[in-house]
This record gives sequence, C-alpha cells and structure tokens, in this order.
Amino acid sequence: MPPAWITTPITTDLLHGALDLQHTTRGVLPHRLPAWARAQNTDGQLAMVETQPAGVRLAIRTRATAVELDALPTRRIYQGLPPRPVGVYDLLVDGHLTGQASVTGGDTLTIDMTTGTTEHRTGPPGTIRFTDLPDRMKDLEIWLPYNEATELVALRTDAPVAPATNPGRRVWLHHGSSISQGSNAASPATTWPALAAALGGVDLVNLGLGGSALLDPFTARTLRDTPADIISVKIGINLVNTDLMRLRAFTPAVHGFLDTIRDGHPSTPLLVVSPIYCPIHEDTPGPGTFDLAALDAGQLRFRATGDPAERASGKLTLVVIRDELARITAQRAADDPHLYHLDGLDLYGKVDFAELPLPDQLHPDARTHRRIAERFAKRAFALDGPISASRISRRC
Repeated sequence: MPPAWITTPITTDLLHGALDLQHTTRGVLPHRLPAWARAQNTDGQLAMVETQPAGVRLAIRTRATAVELDALPTRRIYQGLPPRPVGVYDLLVDGHLTGQASVTGGDTLTIDMTTGTTEHRTGPPGTIRFTDLPDRMKDLEIWLPYNEATELVALRTDAPVAPATNPGRRVWLHHGSSISQGSNAASPATTWPALAAALGGVDLVNLGLGGSALLDPFTARTLRDTPADIISVKIGINLVNTDLMRLRAFTPAVHGFLDTIRDGHPSTPLLVVSPIYCPIHEDTPGPGTFDLAALDAGQLRFRATGDPAERASGKLTLVVIRDELARITAQRAADDPHLYHLDGLDLYGKVDFAELPLPDQLHPDARTHRRIAERFAKRAFALDGPISASRISRRC
C-alpha cells in the first residue's frame, strides 16, 4: 500500500477521446456526443452507446508506481439473451499494454425485449488498481470499456500527475458502427480503431456508435465541429440492418453528410470506407433481427429478414451500398482532391470470412479486429496512403 494517496480531480484535460464531460451526483460521465447533439436525439440505442466510452482514456504523465480508479459502470442485462461481457480497463505504459482489470458493483439495467420494460438497480462503484509500475516519468493511459457506460468517481496515485501531451501528434476522427465501437473485441485498446491508431501513430477520437451510424445530421455536425487532422467515416451496415432508408434517400443523405463535414474541414483528408463482408446482408436487405433458433440454444446470432427481390424497389444491401459509395466518392473527388475511398472488402472479405467467420454473423472477433486494424493502417496510414502524414504535409 502506498504511504499516501494523492487524489486528482478528473477533468477534461485528463481525458482523451471524449467530447463532453457530464458532472453527476456520483462522479463524471464521459460522452462521445456533445450535449446539443444529444438533445436532438430521441433514440434509446444511440443514447446508450454514446455513453459507452469507446476510445476514451485517462491520459496522464507521472512517476507514480501505483494508480487506483474508482468507477461506476452501468451494465445491461437482456432477459432471454446470454450475459454480455463485463467491461475491461486497459493500462498502457508509454504506449504498451501492461495491465487489465474490471470493476465489481455498478448499476444494472434489466431489459425485457418482449415487453419493452426496463428495471434499473443502483449499485456501488468498484475500484481497479495497478501497482509495481516503473519508477520513472512515463505516460499512463487507462482505456475505458467500450461496452458499458462508465462514471468516473476518483483517481488516486502515489505521485503527482499532469495531463499527458502529444506534441505534433495527429488527431484521427473516426465514425462508424458497432464494429468501429468495438463489438466482440477483447478489450478497449484492442478494438480495430485503437489498434490502427497505435500502428499509425495518431491520437484517436472514436465516434463508432453501435447500431447508430445512420447519417444523422447531428452526427455530421459533430464531426464538422471536432478538431481533426484526418477523418474517416465507415458507412453502411446500420443502414441495412435497421432498414432505415431506400436508395433514393441514401444517395443525397451521403452527399449531405459529407457536405456538412466539409463545412468545418474543407481540406482535411477524408476517407469514406464501405462495409466489410457480412454474408447475411450482402444481397439480403434488412431489417436484421436476432436468430431465435440460436437463442433457444443459448447463442447470440443475427439474421436478415428482408427479401432479396426488394432490391428492385430500392431497399439497401451491402452490395448496393458499396457500389453507390464508390460512385459517390468518385464523383465528388473530381472537385475534392482530399477525398478518398476504401472498399471494406479490402479490410475483411469473403476469403477472410472463410478463415475467421463472424461469430454472431455480424461482428468480428478479437483476431479479426486485429486483422482489420493492420490492413486499415497499411492502406490508410502508410506512406502515401489516403490519410497519411505525407498527404497532410502537402495539404498544409
């Protein structure tokens, strides 16, 4: 036990990757959408996932050899479904993953999907503790769970702390679906965007919003208003599995989304990424739903419920979206030399599915997150890639 703990208030200068910090009765709650954007949202799914701090991390510089964090998670229990994984906290020392922990306690929200009712139970905060850290000045990062809302209650160390700084480091702003948020990854620092950011030497702001990459105007304005050196938007799967719009609406919505981003970032390298391979929705429209037969067997899987013949009336599939995104970006690139396109099949395609299938038919596993990250970094961040340092230097 350290001879004396130093308690440091958790403020915005200690948090990377959050766009807002809400003070609650028990601590502070990081948000990945600003308050004005949250006020324009009426969807419970989005309200849930934007409080799940994917890519958010406490970043400090210190000589401390021990650190404690009190946190209060909100965990969701879906009646009739297998238990969701407990959130993991990753400790990085000078960029290297050196420890992992989870907290006990916390609030629970039990959801009955057949009736739509919920039951909220409060619980106490828990504590994670990392000890025997190197006795030297170092950068510490505690990456927060990507899959559960997390109120931060107290930060204690055995030496003073200061905000970590990354002078000259580029900020990568990324938007996508639950795959970008981290679904089925092993831990928060090993989601594909976090791994790709480490490989590319960039500072990640992750706006991967599970089930909610839906071309919402307030999301586009958030991207517009967030400082960034490079931006990527991964579009497609949620528009299919929510069956939200038809091709007639999709095309102008994509143009409007990109136009809004360009209002705030007129010459920032902007990469449009199409969906990775997902057999259930390649040629079959949504909506997507749970596979009830799998649930009866205690497994979580998804299936598509649309009719492939409905593509003729404009219903979206992944094949349709990939073709249209390629056409839209090619059209716009004629007047926007800083706009680029990346086919999601280059990150994870049919051959990859044969080797590393999607466990629930929708989300990649931990090994696949790493593969996607490596391929994204190679294609996007490598020398003369679409959002590489060389292109940024030429832009400046």
